[in-house]
Amino acid sequence: MSEPSNAKALVLDFGGVISRMLFETHPLTEQALGLAPGSLTWKGPFDPGSDPLWQDMQADKLSERDYWMTRTREVGRLVGEDWGAMETFVQRARGADVTAVIRPEAIATIHAAKAAGKRLAILSNELDLFYGADFRSRLPLLQHFDLIVDATYTGILKPDPRAYAAVTEALGLPASECVFVDDQKRNADGGVRAGMRVVHFDVLRPAASYQQALEMLGVDAQIDEPRAVGRSAKG
Repeated sequence: MSEPSNAKALVLDFGGVISRMLFETHPLTEQALGLAPGSLTWKGPFDPGSDPLWQDMQADKLSERDYWMTRTREVGRLVGEDWGAMETFVQRARGADVTAVIRPEAIATIHAAKAAGKRLAILSNELDLFYGADFRSRLPLLQHFDLIVDATYTGILKPDPRAYAAVTEALGLPASECVFVDDQKRNADGGVRAGMRVVHFDVLRPAASYQQALEMLGVDAQIDEPRAVGRSAKG
């Protein structure tokens, strides 16, 4: 049983936490774009040695947006097009079925937290920027959230303290009563500095990370790793 907790809200990043990463869905991307299998070789956190650009991003030599714009242009060239927006890459790679790339562990956690009376929020640097302005209407899961703070519109990127404050102020809760989950260490560290309870999400072990978040919330639910069948790869 989970220990009693005074945490009242679960605050989630989107890309990498709720959705699978593009690194994880290379086979699906190649199929959708008509590329030969193995055309996409960069694997970010799943194989840092294959991705020097990812290593540079982790070392703060470039922003996450700059990383993905570089990959967007590269993939656009592979299909003979000039892509100037991450939205183009994500929508072309993911197609119409946006639910296919949502982590099942995320769905289970969101439902468990909601059933336990916890409030739900998303704090994203690029939700609509990457996925498109109509994305929210195509993903019913987002209807469970009380609040979405998206830097696409605020212009305030994590780990800026104002990003976290925007969530806590809108929820009307102290930071200490919010459990924040992010797969980027610098953003997780920003949550710690903001006074939140933080889970640095491990994209290699999503169920364990979500289990930790529920325990911090005091929610008694079991999050299991899905079977490997059908798992391919970023969302």
